[in-house]
Amino acid sequence: MYPVDRHSARLSLRELVIDDVEAVHSIYGNAEATAHLSFTPRSREEVGRIVSRSIASAADSPRVEYALGVVQRDSGDVIGFARLAMDPHQQRAATIGFALRPDSWRVGYGRETVRLLLTLAFIDLDLHRVWAARAPMNTASAKTLLASGMTEEGVIRGHVHVHGAWRDSITYGILREEWSAGEES
Repeated sequence: MYPVDRHSARLSLRELVIDDVEAVHSIYGNAEATAHLSFTPRSREEVGRIVSRSIASAADSPRVEYALGVVQRDSGDVIGFARLAMDPHQQRAATIGFALRPDSWRVGYGRETVRLLLTLAFIDLDLHRVWAARAPMNTASAKTLLASGMTEEGVIRGHVHVHGAWRDSITYGILREEWSAGEES
């Protein structure tokens, strides 16, 4: 599916363009924004490669990754990076993740982003299952995933090597029949 163009009341998910490198770097290059992610802050050059790779992967057939900009509808600013990737180990399943600029935290944008990703998964891509993982210390993400209708499923021990150590991940999942489209469509 190309292009992705999903909207909620305040946000849009859209395909990345090369002009988004600076906006994505304001997230992926930020120590606070990446504190609970599976990597340390990225350089501008690394983010440029990530955005270029994301743009190129949008043309793949079949498309297995949706790396998208999270855009504030009223300002047009890219405030986040959202990703849905097909899970090669499960039928009609995908994993999701997202990161937002710290100045856009605590206003419900995370929940809206997850709901938009779930709408993409269940409506546009007709998937059966979506899962996500978070760092154990990321309690804000736990609240966001639960508020979006996902269920905590368990712990993957020693899942991610970051900051020189192995870290567990707490997983969440949702099935199509458990999901409700709500205000997104």
